[in-house]
Amino acid sequence: MDWYSIVKFLHVVSAILWVGGGFVLFLLGVLAERAGNIEDKLLAMRASGQLGGKFFAPMSMLTLIFGLIMCGFWVGFSELWIVIGLVGYATTFSIGMLVFKPTGERMGAMVAKEGVTPAVLAIGQRMMSWARLDYAVMLAIIADMVLKPTLDDIGILAGMVLVVAAGAALALGGGRQLVPSAA
Repeated sequence: MDWYSIVKFLHVVSAILWVGGGFVLFLLGVLAERAGNIEDKLLAMRASGQLGGKFFAPMSMLTLIFGLIMCGFWVGFSELWIVIGLVGYATTFSIGMLVFKPTGERMGAMVAKEGVTPAVLAIGQRMMSWARLDYAVMLAIIADMVLKPTLDDIGILAGMVLVVAAGAALALGGGRQLVPSAA
């Protein structure tokens, strides 16, 4: 066994824990949203908030660190798929730090102070919208890491762009609302 294989294994394991764990929470939120189950959706949001800084952020950082080690020692940084992966990582990390983290903290403070209100649920709905985009970007990153496209792979690159565009469309469309309507 060589060092590259060990670092690659650690890179893949940390990516699985980061992306897979977050996807399960996202899926629980979507299922609760579709069922109209506010309690389950709040549970998924709370779990996301609790695990964000303690689990998902460290796993994402380990994924990046192991990836950078592989690039620095063995792969290099000039391949298109490396650049796409780094841009994708920067995008999803930014969504996590600039949207999920502060929004989750704000929601937690609001729930502690006022309980579950329509305002809290509306904020949760916006977070779910961002999560749709975030996971579309992650899916494109996974495709990028596995398929390693070059500029000649127009179909793969177009497919990745379509996945991110679909995630953006779903994010903008929002999905069903859990906020009770004032009728």
